[in-house]
Order: sequence, then structure tokens, then C-alpha cells
Amino acid sequence: MDICTLTETAKKHINTVCEENKCYAVTLDIKGGGCAGFEYSWGTIKSIDEVRPLDITMDAGTGKFVIGSESMMFLFGTEIDYVKTIVSSNFEITNPNAKSSCGCGVSVSFDLNEVSQNVT
Repeated sequence: MDICTLTETAKKHINTVCEENKCYAVTLDIKGGGCAGFEYSWGTIKSIDEVRPLDITMDAGTGKFVIGSESMMFLFGTEIDYVKTIVSSNFEITNPNAKSSCGCGVSVSFDLNEVSQNVT
């Protein structure tokens, strides 16, 4: 079972990002911070050599999507979509583990007792 699901729209945008930036993968991690306690941290890596041994790599077509190993328990069951509107475009995260999130779509909080069950 995959840690998360990428919609076809998300896969297409990951491929576009990788091609335009000449990188190997789009990355997603969870880090401490933000108004809700944690925040989603997006990035890119240039080559496969930057993928750490316990990271999860998902195929998106010509590009890859990498989840940092420390973030897996927070992202288990998450769906990642790419949404375009008249005023913006961004990856949209639907995370069943999130207890609450900020209106910005980046900051999120978790019930750490619930999330820790994803490890077992």
C-alpha cells in the first residue's frame, strides 16, 4: 500500500516541475512550525543520489515524488491533488491524519497519539 495517493493532475504537475527545473523529484516533508504546529514543506531534488535510504519514492511518470522518511506517519492515507483556479494554482493535500489546519493550506496540527499508530 502506498503512503499516499497522487491524482493524475498531481502526477502531471510533478512531471512538469521536474522537466522545467531539470530535477529528479518533487519532495514533501512535514516540519515543525507554522500557526498550527506543523507545516508541509515542498521542495525538489536534483538527482537520485539525494534520496535517503528510508525515503519513499513514488513514480509520477517522467518525474518522481519523494516523501521524507520522518514524515511518513503523518502522511499515511493522504491524497495529493493539483488544483488551478482563476487566482492560484497549488498542490492540495487531503490528509485524514490532520486534526486541524490553517486557512493557508500549509500549516497543520496532528493528534500525535493517533499518528503514532500509523507506525505499527
